[in-house]
Amino acid sequence: MKQILDQLSVQRSDWTAVFSACLGKMMTIQTACRDLVVKDQNWNVDLSAGVILFGEDTYPIQFIGSASKSSGTWLWGWENINHFPDAIIRLAHETKACGDAWQLEALTTDEFGLNDTFNGHNLSIVACGLADGYAYYRCPHDGGAFFVGISDVPDEVFAPVDFPRFISTVTQCIEQFYVDHRIFVEAFLLWNRTPYEWNGTSITAHFAQDLVIDFENAGEMQRIASIKSIE
Repeated sequence: MKQILDQLSVQRSDWTAVFSACLGKMMTIQTACRDLVVKDQNWNVDLSAGVILFGEDTYPIQFIGSASKSSGTWLWGWENINHFPDAIIRLAHETKACGDAWQLEALTTDEFGLNDTFNGHNLSIVACGLADGYAYYRCPHDGGAFFVGISDVPDEVFAPVDFPRFISTVTQCIEQFYVDHRIFVEAFLLWNRTPYEWNGTSITAHFAQDLVIDFENAGEMQRIASIKSIE
């Protein structure tokens, strides 16, 4: 994903831009992880061993951070108040290193209030989106929830999506999240390894059938004006 940020010249100190670039990738991975890994099975985490179990299947984890119900705050795993071994908070430290280099405050502040923009899901989307080979999982408990990155999942979890799934993911994301549509769509296409080209304010993506997305300015960002397929 860092190469995609370079290719798109994303302003890395801008949370919305970085989140927009990670979103399509991670929504695809999360859907596949739900279907292929979680599969509605019971889960159990062994933080001392650094693993999560879904049914009888075991996967390595990284502790990303925790959301407190009582204080309404997020605490990054790299603060490590639980004294976890370094091996289980490597991803959190790598995320902070990106934040330090990019002057991206949300990735460098150890604890802050939760809201619609900064919450466990969105922060995990960026932490796992910037890395390679991770899905994430929310582990609820009485005091709130903690979030873990999951690795060593089947390769199919990271497989590109086809035309219908791309359209449905785009529609879901722009309805649910505040994103720069241009960054979101182009980063998603690059991660999906879908060929495309620009023609003015429109992008044509080459799936089994072509998809044309036209953009318009919306303040400092761009939003989708129209989407159409070409047989």
